[in-house]
Amino acid sequence: MATSSQSVEKPEPLEPQPEPGPEPGLGHKLQSWQCLVSFLCFYGFMAQMRPGESFITPYLLGPDKNFTQKQVTNEITPVLSYSYLAVLVPVFLLTDYLRYKPVLLLQSLSYISVWLLLLFGRSVLHMQFMEFFFSLTMAARIAYSSYIFSLVHPAHYQRMAGYSRAAVLLGVFASSVLGQLLVTVGRVSFTRLNYLSLAFLTFTLVLTIFLKRPKRSLFFNHSEATHGGASPSELDQMHPGLDGPEGRKLGRTPLEAWWDWTLVRMLRELGNSLRLPQLRLWSLWWVFNSAGYYLIVYYVHILWNVIEPTTDSTKVYNGGVDAASTLLGAITSFAAGFVKIRWALWAKLVIGVVTALQAGLVFLMYRTNSISLCYVAFVLFRGSYQFLVPIATSSSTLCTSCCCPLPTSWRLHWGSCGTSSGTATSPCPWPRS
Repeated sequence: MATSSQSVEKPEPLEPQPEPGPEPGLGHKLQSWQCLVSFLCFYGFMAQMRPGESFITPYLLGPDKNFTQKQVTNEITPVLSYSYLAVLVPVFLLTDYLRYKPVLLLQSLSYISVWLLLLFGRSVLHMQFMEFFFSLTMAARIAYSSYIFSLVHPAHYQRMAGYSRAAVLLGVFASSVLGQLLVTVGRVSFTRLNYLSLAFLTFTLVLTIFLKRPKRSLFFNHSEATHGGASPSELDQMHPGLDGPEGRKLGRTPLEAWWDWTLVRMLRELGNSLRLPQLRLWSLWWVFNSAGYYLIVYYVHILWNVIEPTTDSTKVYNGGVDAASTLLGAITSFAAGFVKIRWALWAKLVIGVVTALQAGLVFLMYRTNSISLCYVAFVLFRGSYQFLVPIATSSSTLCTSCCCPLPTSWRLHWGSCGTSSGTATSPCPWPRS
């Protein structure tokens, strides 16, 4: 039998394949994100550059405006508290509905209105309008802190929050130091200091115009279609199925449509959250302690003028005290992140001790006749408040992220919870009551 020899073909050498390169457009996206971060941080820094803010009260009581202490205490300053209460919730809702940028423009225009009224207003009514516009700027602060989460990828939320907070604190510190140096060393009058503040705020308005307007927001605006598919909002992701944007349009009775209305859904989520006792505790602390904190901040400059009336503007150290309290607040906020105790067990004790310390410092400011001692007490008062703020945010976020699925950007706006990625590290230690 003849054997047939089969020829074995040699395999052709494979051509070397090019190494996979980076994903197309990845470098451009990274560069774009870095530019966005830089611009937002610069904007956050410049928005705080108001060197005349620490000296508004002595400016009103001084020869430039010549208002009496009774007018400033009883007729002008209270407008800020009540108008802030009135505009806070509407501005919050408008911030989300209008997608942030219009509210940031409103804030910049309100700041300019504040300083125009300060410089050119003459009557008590003008100053009351000034306080009203100042309340708008305070209520609109949430627009910046929420705006940053709507523009960047969720993977960058934590870093972005850190960068923006650092920019704001640095801006407040730099503004206070600049104002104090100009008054004490440069002997600049309060009027010129306010003109400088107006110039900074006008520049900030120009920066606001160039801010990018987001395409989505937390509650009212769903994400636009990407890659041929619709991206649901964060509340839709929490309640998929018929609660989604498409399911809502089909087969909904009027009662169901009302039940699914955005504001009603917000109230439902709030009710679910407040069933958690630990969250209730920190929420109550936040409401009452913040109310006291802001009242002290509003009126303390009047108290300083009572203890030591302004006769020489170069010896007014309001800016230096604000700078010191901002620096101490940043340090205590940072240190609070390293406190490792069981907050479910010790939260009430810590809140009680810190609140008692704050009450003692307020009583000391009221009783002392030493302006230096009053300055120190105020710095410690602000530092103690800032110490509990990150603890309250992290405790609230841990509780809601474990037991109540609030939106991601809302939780990350409140603070980190457990890990740097915003996820909880342990089961919820606080059962619902």
